[in-house]
Amino acid sequence: MAAKPFASSADLAPKDEVFIELAEGVYALTAEGDPNVAAVEGEDFLVCIEARATPVAARRWLGLLRERTDKPVRYLVLSHYHAVRTLGASAFGADEIVAHELTRTLIAERGEQDWASEYGRMPRLFEEPASIPGLTWPTLTFSDRLTIPLGGDRGDLELRYCGRGHTAGDIVAWLPHQRILFAGDLVESQAALYTGDAFHDEWATSTLDNVGALGAEQLVGGRGAVARDRAEVAAAIAQSRHFLDELRRTVGSVHVGGGTVAQAFEAAHRALAPRYGRWPIFEHCLPFDVQRYWDECSGLDWPRVWTAERDREVWAALQ
Repeated sequence: MAAKPFASSADLAPKDEVFIELAEGVYALTAEGDPNVAAVEGEDFLVCIEARATPVAARRWLGLLRERTDKPVRYLVLSHYHAVRTLGASAFGADEIVAHELTRTLIAERGEQDWASEYGRMPRLFEEPASIPGLTWPTLTFSDRLTIPLGGDRGDLELRYCGRGHTAGDIVAWLPHQRILFAGDLVESQAALYTGDAFHDEWATSTLDNVGALGAEQLVGGRGAVARDRAEVAAAIAQSRHFLDELRRTVGSVHVGGGTVAQAFEAAHRALAPRYGRWPIFEHCLPFDVQRYWDECSGLDWPRVWTAERDREVWAALQ
């Protein structure tokens, strides 16, 4: 049997991008399971949410946005530290780049390694990588909540920390007036979860509880389709929780039973593939997901750094 291509290295076909207006002045762009981006209009400024992997990729999104508005970007909000979300930031010309304080910590600790890791795993997302000027550093950080008044009758955009999850520093962006939530990679809609930097037990319980308690009526997850009503929002959150719960159950059972991480991968794959196997990035993510939860079961609270070399070692060990 031929070896499975590494991560998403063979996924080179372009994806169809869909521009959606969720409410007046509230926009999102989805792309068949590629990372989603979004923007919210203030009275005389824009808030953009996520930066894409390179300035070239970001400028394509900005070009679509400029067909609707010419307001300057005052805030660029980063939901977490991963390279495909941050390295296109220079294209926005934002006055402030906003993230959680732990996201700044993670960039300092492992940003360079993550850049090399994600480029190796998902080369198609890095359009013209030479256009990246360097790591993206937040200029404004917070610990619990930060409110951006949008002006006029637009209400506020609330940036909230719901707890550790996909990474230590994930934030969500919440429009209470419009009941629209930008959940980052804490919630995916019909896309598999990447959990290689995760805190699985907190994510699956208190963190998702906090996300659900907001009562969103529309939700833009990190990947996948936009959830357009309460039922779809609930389904997206439930799907993310179920994926985590099954991963925790299968890997935890093998760990307690004295098995190996390879056996844990097999058990997790058997449990998850029937429901999630055809969803974007499932096969890519699962080896890294299993390794991270195995580490947690072994008492390693803070995730080990993923390097390009470690990526391939884990991939080879779990195929």
